[in-house]
Amino acid sequence: MIETLQAITPEIILIVLASLMYLAGTFAAAPCRCWFWGSLGILAVSGLTLAVCATRAAPESSVVVVDSLATFGRVLALVTGVALVLLSEGMSLDEAAPEYFASLLLVVAGSMLVAGANEMVLLFLGLELISIPTYVLLYLPKHDAAAQESAAKYFFLSVFSSALFLYGLSLIYGAAGSTNLGAIARAGAGDVTPIPATLLVALALAMAGLGFKVAAVPFHFYAPDVYQGTTNTLAALLAWVPKAAGFFAMLRLVTFGMPYLAQKTAWLLFFLAAFTMTTGNVLGLLQNNLRRLFAYSSIAHAGYMLIGIGVGANGGTRFFMTSGSESVVFYLVAYAAMTLGVFAVIVYLSSPERPVETVDDLAGLARTNPGIALAMAIFLFSLTGIPITAGFWGKFAIFSSAVASGHHHYVLLAVIGMVNAAISSYYYLRIIGVMYMQESYTPIKAVGGRPALAVVAGCALITVLIGLVPGPFLAWARSSESGSQPAAQTAPQNRPSPNLHRHSQIAEVDRTADRPKSSR
Repeated sequence: MIETLQAITPEIILIVLASLMYLAGTFAAAPCRCWFWGSLGILAVSGLTLAVCATRAAPESSVVVVDSLATFGRVLALVTGVALVLLSEGMSLDEAAPEYFASLLLVVAGSMLVAGANEMVLLFLGLELISIPTYVLLYLPKHDAAAQESAAKYFFLSVFSSALFLYGLSLIYGAAGSTNLGAIARAGAGDVTPIPATLLVALALAMAGLGFKVAAVPFHFYAPDVYQGTTNTLAALLAWVPKAAGFFAMLRLVTFGMPYLAQKTAWLLFFLAAFTMTTGNVLGLLQNNLRRLFAYSSIAHAGYMLIGIGVGANGGTRFFMTSGSESVVFYLVAYAAMTLGVFAVIVYLSSPERPVETVDDLAGLARTNPGIALAMAIFLFSLTGIPITAGFWGKFAIFSSAVASGHHHYVLLAVIGMVNAAISSYYYLRIIGVMYMQESYTPIKAVGGRPALAVVAGCALITVLIGLVPGPFLAWARSSESGSQPAAQTAPQNRPSPNLHRHSQIAEVDRTADRPKSSR
């Protein structure tokens, strides 16, 4: 118990700080709550920084794995949390600042728990720690009908997906006799033939629940409406935090916890990836609203990363320093930089008097704000996959791992992915064309503060740096998978049950009984 509490010290720091913020907002008078805005923002950044320092000193336990993948996910979530706090500066929250920052810290803490979870129970709790505060965040900034509708859609569909995921986990527990991912992996270490039908149903239900988190087809319907109905800052949160947590959960559960289902997972992820990236890119061609456009963009990028999950689950050959799982980790870094950068630009340019809502609102930006237009172009080139950007190396890592896997259907999936990348170039390059080639009768005057500008500059720097020098980041992604096998649970109540092998043993007995006896 003490080891587990020590292992989640960074998350405890954020949860305690969030609880204090909730209490401060409850007992403070209305005039004081407005004053909380600046002080709570500074306190939130300080708490996130302290959690980063505590991440390096956290010990390992049977419940929480403190391996390279967990450290990578925690640091990435904390850095993203700092960026989201900076982008929140200037939001019209009225007196809701304590609840807003507290909920934001809980979302980051939930993402960190998912990255290091070695228990299915902790995996589920981490995902719920992301979902429940997100309901609050979606409702707080805007009280119009669109915000309430988007919050309601996200709430009901998230509850439904959580139920599917929890039901799948319960079936896995019934088949393996343990909630520990290490024990589940050992339970299927031998020859599990045929695969129990319970596990196949459990896999389908778990992937359906996680499909909502990453906005994979056919669980993507909520994304465009929710993105459009909320603020730009919260759209940035939805575009990365739940998606990253969903992919970390897939790595823990599918790639490391149940590798013996690789053949079944391969075909499931093949269709999920193909339909997800194609649907996102094709429907993105029809969008003019920026948040809806980047919602479909996030769906398409989820499809690219599902390719890496499928290749990693099937133990593909390492190519260009990356395997399937490593390519997903690398892609998450690149995707975080370019997606947060895009929304940071929109936040920096938007004002209550002249909100930037559509592609046409960016007309003439290169003339009025050439530096911001250049940063936006860098992010859009990276999302497209143009060389010398982070997005190019991310797609290259994903597609090359698929080609090197040796599976013909994943080679086909890499081809489909490259075709989709070409399709996506239309709506990304269209935005660049509007910024540089069209004139606006109402020029944009940037009203965002220095925090938003700092996020734009930081994301642009990371995007260009990864594009120019990808080696260290690829090596970091490679180290995140090494040593990421789940730790074994030694508690007697969590010893693996022989249920997974029961079918194979019965089949072996039947084959032995049917053999003709040798005559002497």
